[in-house]
Amino acid sequence: MAAGAAAAALGREGGEDAFRRLFRFYRQRDAKDLRGVLDFSAPGGQVFRSQLSISSVSDQDARRAGLQPVSRWKAYGLSGYPGFIFIQNPFLPGCQRHWVKQCLKLYTQKPNVCNLDLHMAPEKTADLWGQSKEKLRRKGSSKCEPRSLLEKLRWVTLGYHYNWDTKKYSANHHTPFPSDLAFLSEQVAAACGFRGFQAQAGILNYYHFDSSLGIHVDESELDHSRPLLSFSFGQSSIFLLGGLKREEAPTAMFMHSGDIMVMSGFSRLLYHAVPRVLPNPEGTALPSCLDQALSSDLPVGSVIEQSSDEDWQVCAKYLQSSRINMTIRQVLAEGQKFPEESGTESRTPSEDSHHQENSRAKRHKPDFDS
Repeated sequence: MAAGAAAAALGREGGEDAFRRLFRFYRQRDAKDLRGVLDFSAPGGQVFRSQLSISSVSDQDARRAGLQPVSRWKAYGLSGYPGFIFIQNPFLPGCQRHWVKQCLKLYTQKPNVCNLDLHMAPEKTADLWGQSKEKLRRKGSSKCEPRSLLEKLRWVTLGYHYNWDTKKYSANHHTPFPSDLAFLSEQVAAACGFRGFQAQAGILNYYHFDSSLGIHVDESELDHSRPLLSFSFGQSSIFLLGGLKREEAPTAMFMHSGDIMVMSGFSRLLYHAVPRVLPNPEGTALPSCLDQALSSDLPVGSVIEQSSDEDWQVCAKYLQSSRINMTIRQVLAEGQKFPEESGTESRTPSEDSHHQENSRAKRHKPDFDS
């Protein structure tokens, strides 16, 4: 039986829900047996070309965000998932490096919030990059080497800071959203038909080869009419997109470095998960799109910055065994306010309420949604 048919049959078996069964299937399968996973680099079957709003983003603004002109983007939809758009790496050569560096060097700085804040003093997490770069640069292949703080990082929140325990945002837990990331998000949203999108909250996820993301729905935002944007960099992953109920078997697809996913409309509130992170399909330490140098001819007003060779050496070493994902969302509609709340929402969440990770040194912890 083909892998796709086997996965579908597995999803129909009794016992635990269909999504959970397929999550376990793809998490445990040998990497050579993933023929049932959609690859948008070779689309077919339920995959179709998606129309974008080319006139909504000027070529100049696309370049300022580090993106190719929208007319050159390869965007796809999936039958049965209206509102889902997959954009295959639309970044200009070298521009992914900027976002990787920001996620590791800048966005990890205070006042942004990260999982390490749970058990470390503020002064210890003020400069994760500075405390980690030399250890990362010298890092060898031994699994016995102590991990740097950046390698212990699991998530960072931006803008309205999501509380993993209460699953809510609040007005009293907010810091400025990065202007460069807001600009990138606005261009992608506009190209997908959502002009006026406001990037108000971001969750950055830092994955390693033994990491996964539990089954969940992103429903905490008060405005569900605006899309969820997802950007991936580094190693590849399997993404599962399900239905409105966990009894519906999900569709599995690969996400590679530079790929963007947009979940809107019907697909905005679907269950999804990442059961597995995989080495990039080229079989090299890093995908070739990350080896490309940034052009010195940046447009006026570009949010993209040149990365020094020293900084990129650290980023490249990190990405050899890791994947970074940025998810951006609009929390409030225009003019909308948070409801009155009693008490505060600013307590630090539990560290493993979002990620799962297998390790011989600690027990495997359940999904945060279970």
